[in-house]
Amino acid sequence: MPPEKRWTMRSLRRLAAVLQTVIIGGLPFLKVHGESALRFDVSTLRLHVFGCTLWMQEFFLVLLVLIFFTLLALFVTLVFGRVWCGWLCPQTVLSDFTSFMDRLRGRGPVFTATAYLATFLLSAVVATSLIGYFVSPYEFLPALFRGGTGADTRGCWIVVTLGIFLNYAFLRHKWCATACPYAKLQSVLFDKSTLIIEMDPGRAAECIDCEKCEKVCPTGVSIRRGMDAACINCAECIDACSGVMGRFNRKGLIRYAFGAGGEGKVLRQNFFAMGSLVLLFFGLFLYFVLARTGVDVTVLPHAMGPRLTREGKIINAYVLAVKNMRDHPVELEVTVEKFDDSLVQSLTAPVRLEAEKADKVPLFVRVEKRTGMQGSRRITITLEDVPGKIRIVKEANFVIPDEL
Repeated sequence: MPPEKRWTMRSLRRLAAVLQTVIIGGLPFLKVHGESALRFDVSTLRLHVFGCTLWMQEFFLVLLVLIFFTLLALFVTLVFGRVWCGWLCPQTVLSDFTSFMDRLRGRGPVFTATAYLATFLLSAVVATSLIGYFVSPYEFLPALFRGGTGADTRGCWIVVTLGIFLNYAFLRHKWCATACPYAKLQSVLFDKSTLIIEMDPGRAAECIDCEKCEKVCPTGVSIRRGMDAACINCAECIDACSGVMGRFNRKGLIRYAFGAGGEGKVLRQNFFAMGSLVLLFFGLFLYFVLARTGVDVTVLPHAMGPRLTREGKIINAYVLAVKNMRDHPVELEVTVEKFDDSLVQSLTAPVRLEAEKADKVPLFVRVEKRTGMQGSRRITITLEDVPGKIRIVKEANFVIPDEL
């Protein structure tokens, strides 16, 4: 196959960038069960995730996800180095999409103004997509065009647009080499087997000093001098060197390698240690997701305290605060642990709740005789739907009052 028709690193990176842009930019516009595929609704404080709605009391799941992705990022960095920076980081992707800034700036006022205008328009589009993760774009865009957005939403959109514009008009790859905190953290996570870009030490003498690798580097790194903290592993130098050496029917001198000289090992102690933590938190997340009922129940005290009637009957009253966080109605049967043969509960019919509704239901528990009972005891209150997919067990105190 002719060299010019091969898949280069740049081609693969561009493909990854396009896929990432489609996914990240399109998620707010994709609807699942009538809601955005991924959006934190600021007005209702709910997180919509691919048809599932998480309420505030379920946000521990979000914490687990954040810990999981943090550990996953550390694991990927340990094994693959700065591949995130060069291939998937939005800073790099959008810098590549606005590469016309580097070509047009300085070629005259018209070209420069055109470059800045195009960058500003792209920044506005990106800002709109980001705002869509908090406000439905199907509500935000029409309101924006007719001037009906709230001051806070409009202000956020303007600030985000300006921030993105200033970044890609002036900082660009300088951010990666100087200010990015993740870039600084990555060097700490590297070990002797981490994936790096290097000039093959066994073939260094073949270099013809064309300096093409330095000219194409977006951060100005000279890979011929060895590893540099500013290198983002974008592989532009690999393509450049392959193109030059290909003219002499030779393989490029610059390559990806696990560790200096390619002597590192992928499967190593650090790999298994960090990988185990990633799997642990992924397992915890799956467990809590599968155990999620979508119904929240709290047993509250009733205004009427425990009572002992003249007939010797004991009555305890509770309030069941039930919240249905699902997108469809539920019916829950309430049963109280029958710790006494004479126990009678007031709730015999199922408690029905419409989708995303909450209600407080009184529950009276009566025991016919006080004989042999004193103090208090723990009782179990179970709420279960008819199909048996939801089963919530709560404990409460059943208090035996003193004699009248």
